[in-house]
Amino acid sequence: MFESVGWGEILVLIVVALFVLGPERLPEAASWVAKSMRKVRDFATGARQQLRDEMGSDFDELRKPLEDLRGLRNFDPKRAVTQHLFDGDTDPLGIKENGYTNGAGAKPNGFPASSTPQAEPLKPGEKPPVDPDAT
Repeated sequence: MFESVGWGEILVLIVVALFVLGPERLPEAASWVAKSMRKVRDFATGARQQLRDEMGSDFDELRKPLEDLRGLRNFDPKRAVTQHLFDGDTDPLGIKENGYTNGAGAKPNGFPASSTPQAEPLKPGEKPPVDPDAT
C-alpha cells in the first residue's frame, strides 16, 4: 500500500504531525489513524470475501488476468521488442561473429575500411549521375 513511501518520508510526516498536533494530541491521532487503517483493511477483506462467495469459481478466472497485469510492473519494452524481433539473439547482425570491431583498421561505424566501396570523385564540371526511377 505504501510501497513508494520510504522511512524518510514517514519520519518527516511524524515530525510535521508533532508540530501541528502537539505532543498531547499526537498519540490520540496515531490511534485514530491506526483504527481507520484497520477498518479500511477489514472492509477490503470483507468485500473480497463477499465477491469470492458470490462469484464462486468465476472469481479465479477473473483474478488470473489481474495477476497477469501485475506482472507488467516489471515490463521492459526494450527487452521485449529485442526478444520478439531477434528471438533472444544477442548478436542479430552478426557483428561479433564476423569479427567487426571498432578498433584499429576499422571505421567509426564499426566496419573494416576495405569493406566499403570507394566512389571516384567527380571531375570539375562533371554532372552527377541521375537515376530517373529514384525520383
